[in-house]
Amino acid sequence: MPIFRIIPTIGALLAEAAKNLEQISDSARLDAELMLAFVLDKPRSYLFSHADEQPDEERYDIFTGMVHRRAQGEPLAYITGRREFWSMDLVVNRHTLIPRPDTEVLVEQVLACLDPSPRRLLDLGTGSGAIALALAKERPQDTVVATDVSADALSVARYNASRLELANVEFALGSWFEAVAGQRFDLVASNPPYVAHGDPHLEEDGLPYEPVTALVAGSDGLDAIRLLAGQSPGYLHPGGSLFMEHGYDQAEQVAEILAGAGFMDIRHHRDLAGILRVSSGRWPG
Repeated sequence: MPIFRIIPTIGALLAEAAKNLEQISDSARLDAELMLAFVLDKPRSYLFSHADEQPDEERYDIFTGMVHRRAQGEPLAYITGRREFWSMDLVVNRHTLIPRPDTEVLVEQVLACLDPSPRRLLDLGTGSGAIALALAKERPQDTVVATDVSADALSVARYNASRLELANVEFALGSWFEAVAGQRFDLVASNPPYVAHGDPHLEEDGLPYEPVTALVAGSDGLDAIRLLAGQSPGYLHPGGSLFMEHGYDQAEQVAEILAGAGFMDIRHHRDLAGILRVSSGRWPG
């Protein structure tokens, strides 16, 4: 005789999933809703208006598998393969850092410092393309060059640009400025790795799933920032600017690094929690 499975209703599924995720997530119910909406290919509102309905067996199995992965600590963005940034739906995977809302502060500050004239902008270590694509979206008159040392990450960024139909972005493979040798830009932006090797936070909040090369930069977390500050002058037009994201307690050290490299008008910018998260400097000219 065939074995009939009893599939829980959407409401029951969400309640059980949220309970299973309480130990791993501060937003257990939201995580469950986002995953089920993704599996059903419906908006979250559908879950509430159809709470008494049952998904089919295939979608039920996919959803329970996703809940298991989330319960093991895997970030939601890697499970769904999606992350929203600057109102853009970006594809992400294990080759790319997951874009954070705080990085939108860097985009905001870059946009605020530019006049309407066409510019050449550089995003170093683009990952999923979040920064480069946000700038290209807001400034279609500009050319944005996005680089990454990882061919896999750059492939994701290219795919996101194609999906978003952003034609004013160019991509270059290579380590930092090696990818754009001989070129000059009006502005350089980067969210470089800035976590110190051995930092205990690397074992928390899903970070073990993210590419370590996009997170860790030497014994004090500042190796990449030193490199960018030291080499940027050779790639900036006179009067050009450098914007970098950094750790919550690194603003003073980053300012010293920028000043030591010859930058002027050094400024700090706060993230959504009021923490100094982005620093910028202008090259003389």
